[in-house]
Amino acid sequence: ALLVTEFSVMGEKQEIEVIHSWSAPRSLSTSLMYSFSQRDDMEVLDEPLYANFLWLTGVQRPYRDEVLSKMPSFDKVVPPSILELGLAELVSIFIELSELGRPPPIIDAADLQRDPEAALHGLCEDLEIPFQDAMLKWEPGPKPVDGLWAPWWYESVHKSTSFTPMRKYPLPLPPSLYDLLEQSLPFYNMLNHHNKRKLRALGPPLSTPDLPVPANEKLLAWVGDEILPRDSAKVSVFDSIVQGGDGVWEGLRVYDGKIFKLEEHLDRLFDSAKALAFSNVPTREEARIKEAIFKTLNRNGMFDNTHIRLTLTRGKKVTSGMSPAFNQYGCTLIVLPEWKPPVYDNVSGITLVTATTCRNSPNVRFSCPVFIQLSKARNLDSKIHHNNLLNNILAKVEGNNASADDAIMLDKDGYVSETNATNIFLVKKGRVLTPHTDYCLPGITRATVMDLVVKENLILEERRISLSEFHTADEGDGGNEKSVFICINLKVWTTGTMGELSPVVKIDGRVIGDGKVGPITKQLQNAYKKLTQESGVPIPSSVAPNKTKVEYKFSFPGSKHSASNIAPFDDLFKGCFWKF
Repeated sequence: ALLVTEFSVMGEKQEIEVIHSWSAPRSLSTSLMYSFSQRDDMEVLDEPLYANFLWLTGVQRPYRDEVLSKMPSFDKVVPPSILELGLAELVSIFIELSELGRPPPIIDAADLQRDPEAALHGLCEDLEIPFQDAMLKWEPGPKPVDGLWAPWWYESVHKSTSFTPMRKYPLPLPPSLYDLLEQSLPFYNMLNHHNKRKLRALGPPLSTPDLPVPANEKLLAWVGDEILPRDSAKVSVFDSIVQGGDGVWEGLRVYDGKIFKLEEHLDRLFDSAKALAFSNVPTREEARIKEAIFKTLNRNGMFDNTHIRLTLTRGKKVTSGMSPAFNQYGCTLIVLPEWKPPVYDNVSGITLVTATTCRNSPNVRFSCPVFIQLSKARNLDSKIHHNNLLNNILAKVEGNNASADDAIMLDKDGYVSETNATNIFLVKKGRVLTPHTDYCLPGITRATVMDLVVKENLILEERRISLSEFHTADEGDGGNEKSVFICINLKVWTTGTMGELSPVVKIDGRVIGDGKVGPITKQLQNAYKKLTQESGVPIPSSVAPNKTKVEYKFSFPGSKHSASNIAPFDDLFKGCFWKF
């Protein structure tokens, strides 16, 4: 941290900048001191306040008496402890300075070892002082700036002439230090989270991306049995979701203090868990999952315009491996709420392309060369809402490469199944068609929109639909004048919890109809919106929910919309969409 003070030279006042460096033991702090002592514009003092620290705290040091009374006495080794590490004190200093509006720069000793020049360049830039090449080298041996404790601590650094590169492979961690590691790691992680220039072990440093909704930076998520801040909300590396994508999930939306279609989503979650033979699943009667959802939403103050990613994994394993027999801790529940508008442009419409990746089918028929007969093999049924989404992700990659909003996926026979993320509908000769669910997820939003279509007195039909039928969604009358009007204005749309009802204006480069979103689309969207306002499971709360005002800034690749303001969320999301 920088401190600017004044002093007088022959009666003339001059300004001096004092740089304070706080370090934990064994963190290259002495090497960093030697580095700064090489500068031609700086004087260095080795822990000038240390005697005062020892006097105030009473902590024991082998050189305590010498520091306090100048009498050497190096006859005691201090065992490692959380107090000796000093990380908690560093966190306290950082928080105090941050509250004063002067957060100090943070540097990781590992970065000084990996790339000292880059790390020092960044530190000097943060301190607003020029970097000097001399900071990278120094002479071996004791230094005039050393404190009197140098013979006790500085023997190894006195042999150095620069920052010592880290070992390619670290030494084993002594079992006696394992508990200390667990105690100190949260403090280290908290500090390193604020290290703006940390280097990545897997490649060059990446800039911190802007969040689509900045308010989500401070969200709280439920993991296991506790509510945690965003960056602390993590599962074990032994969890089945990490080991094999072994989990089930649901997407939920919150409208005006209510969770839309909560019971239907929970039904599907439990059905999926049963289909995958999960054990120790919380029962509906216990209502533990519901309570976790309610508590998480209350902690975040999220009662409207919120999307929830609800995940139930098979749980943590006692050792890595595929077998569910290793899952002996019970299931892991994750409740991830976010402020999130619909993720598609539901005003102007979206574009789709057809992926070469086909949708999973419940069964695969193949020819066995040994018996020369057809056999049946079980595949992963798309009706199970599981977390192993690579089939969908590969299709989404194709959509991204084509600069489309999503990708249509065909079934094994070449008929349209769904998109990589949504169900799909079209109007053909006065009938509203949607593919049957033999090869796709029977979406809850899909079922809701199907009910709305019927209520609008349209003819609904589930059947196999070829891709060319989507390309040529027409304006045929279907035998009555009302259908003519409907088909002219409503061609193709997709449905999903995250995006709601999204009109499609182009597929594989072919404009659908006149390429515009008509009044019937808006009518269905309005009917859907009205339903979300009138139904849902109320969120129990100890306080009356308030309209939340949050600063937002939306600007997404390929979008035609961007905004920056402070507004209630009910106004915030109008006309906004996300492109993934």
